[in-house]
Amino acid sequence: MAHSLGIGVVAGLVSALLIGVIVKATPLALILYLLAPLPILIVALGWSHRAGLVAAATGTLALCLAASPLRGLAFLVSTALPAWWLGYLSLLGRPAPNGGPGLEWYPVGRLLAWVAVTAAVALLLVVMLSSGDHAAYEERIRRIARAVLQIQFQAVQEAGQPPGAALPPESDLARLADRLAGIAPGIMAVTFTLLLSFYLWAAGRIVHLSGRLPRPWPDIPATAMPRRVLWGLALAGLLTLAPGYAGTFGVGLLGALSAALALQGLAAVHDRSRGRPGRTPLLIGLYVLIVLTQGLAFAALSLFGLIDALLGLRRRTAEAPTP
Repeated sequence: MAHSLGIGVVAGLVSALLIGVIVKATPLALILYLLAPLPILIVALGWSHRAGLVAAATGTLALCLAASPLRGLAFLVSTALPAWWLGYLSLLGRPAPNGGPGLEWYPVGRLLAWVAVTAAVALLLVVMLSSGDHAAYEERIRRIARAVLQIQFQAVQEAGQPPGAALPPESDLARLADRLAGIAPGIMAVTFTLLLSFYLWAAGRIVHLSGRLPRPWPDIPATAMPRRVLWGLALAGLLTLAPGYAGTFGVGLLGALSAALALQGLAAVHDRSRGRPGRTPLLIGLYVLIVLTQGLAFAALSLFGLIDALLGLRRRTAEAPTP
């Protein structure tokens, strides 16, 4: 017990150090910064959720003392608690039904749904911490959106367009910035959901290869969220109409669930293609298409994941191959 808690302390310090290197403002520092949740997830999966909680508390305290209380709190809600929570859920198990052997582990589909909800909640908390007042947040995000649009228009000009041809009128630029600011929480939630999914998969693989993962490695292509997650999608759509932070959370939750549905759609393609001729070229082509088309392929996968959740397009149990 004491050994696992000591591992948790070390993991928390490593995670805080990875967060701290962002001040270097180099590409390597950014990569290390993005890997900050991994030590907490690894220790939560490989030792215990208590060790993961110790890691989260240690990293938060270290950043509070070395940087500022606000930075430590931001680390807690954006990195430490999400990593610990997902590690805790991953190791939930109960006796197999009907007195069967072994344990029934927490389903990967439900875990994916929790990844999306966790990403949306963490995003909202970070926004509230960084801005306080919602009006201040809106003004800040508009300035960022306007700067992004101006950079894009300048890039178009430098690509050979006539001077001034790519620059819209001031009113149109303001309107575009408002629209971009409105969907910004959804874009950020999509990114955070994909990152959390990657962190969970990477940490699980590392711990599994080390032989410390208590649960067997799941059949990832069989991942399917419970159908009631669609009620969450409807709730998110309604919340987008609400003012203030409720609307911001609705946009973020809509983006996070869309990302989760895209991952389910991708899993469904892997699942339905198992044992089919030409599976490898098909999957390679799909991933190339995702990279080249970006948003279009993401939207198509989200729609496919939505249809899969509604209709259940997976193989029947008798058809499914052994993981």
